[in-house]
Amino acid sequence: MSGEEFSPAQLRQFRRLLLAWFDEHARNLPWRRSSDPYAIWVSEIMLQQTRVNAVLDHYALFMARFPTMQALAAAKEPDVLAIWSGLGYYRRARMLHKAVQFVTTELAGTMPRTAAELRALPGIGEYTSAAIASIAFGEAAAVVDGNVERVVTRLAGLVPAPDGKASVLDRAVRQTAGRLLEQTRPGDFNQAMMELGAILCLPRNPLCLQCPVQKLCRTRGEHPTSARKEMSSKPVSYAILRRAALKGRLEMLLEQRPHEASLMAGMWELPQVEGFDTSSDRLLLNVRHSITTTNYYVSILHFLPDEEHLLPRRKMRKWVPIEELPALPLTGLARKVLKRLRVLPGHASGSTPAQFGAKKANILPLL
Repeated sequence: MSGEEFSPAQLRQFRRLLLAWFDEHARNLPWRRSSDPYAIWVSEIMLQQTRVNAVLDHYALFMARFPTMQALAAAKEPDVLAIWSGLGYYRRARMLHKAVQFVTTELAGTMPRTAAELRALPGIGEYTSAAIASIAFGEAAAVVDGNVERVVTRLAGLVPAPDGKASVLDRAVRQTAGRLLEQTRPGDFNQAMMELGAILCLPRNPLCLQCPVQKLCRTRGEHPTSARKEMSSKPVSYAILRRAALKGRLEMLLEQRPHEASLMAGMWELPQVEGFDTSSDRLLLNVRHSITTTNYYVSILHFLPDEEHLLPRRKMRKWVPIEELPALPLTGLARKVLKRLRVLPGHASGSTPAQFGAKKANILPLL
């Protein structure tokens, strides 16, 4: 471990330069335009392990549907998951829902104001509690997420300990982040540190010449990092079945994941199938979908309604009217596929009606 101490004059200079840069260049994000602690709380939960661009639309929809803690607390979990669908890491939504219910029932609707108190709520850890407390309530608590860790590591010239123990580096990063913190504007300072890591101090090819604190940086470029775990690949196939129901309504067959599942428990998805030729006339679409450390190469296959018996029955299954699909808590993959196939609004680029099998006369139109 290395990294020299910063002098008081250097600390003051760093804070002044960083905040001046942030005041001029901060992205105009919706949660930054709000002083509502609940709105800030929602944004910080959504931003956990998720890029800002992926959060923007979901945040707008979520806040429109649940504008207050009371509205979210009164909602049913499937309705919360339906709005969250496509954002991933669904445990975050469940924990946010439970935490809001606790605040409204046990704390009379008053949010805790300190990082220590916030950590007692479901789904809020050290990073999130510091972010909410500093941004919403002005507590001088340093935030350390992946972006901040990278900024601090490079700024202080920190390197992994010879024994490879990550805890040693983590401790040094947190101590340094605490020393750097601007006490009078902790919320702005924390956001500035995260912003610097997100748009300039990038993991690869950092934009050092544009960095406002380049002269104080001990690294000025990429730094040694531990090898990332390689992504694994897995092929998987899902089935599309639809039928005409009463009064001309169209329905689609969906399955519900077990409520005890470790991932996406209780979410709805397309039926998974095995053993079918993915290069046959059944193929409608190929997509790639990543979850944690796995790339799934997905084939979407077409089946007729009377072929339901060909699908393995492993989960709860039901026919759902197509107009009710947007209100269901769909898995991110299911939502992605149904957008590509123009069943749900938000058609993704890179697909055409032909990919949905419009050339097949035996396929019912979906719209």
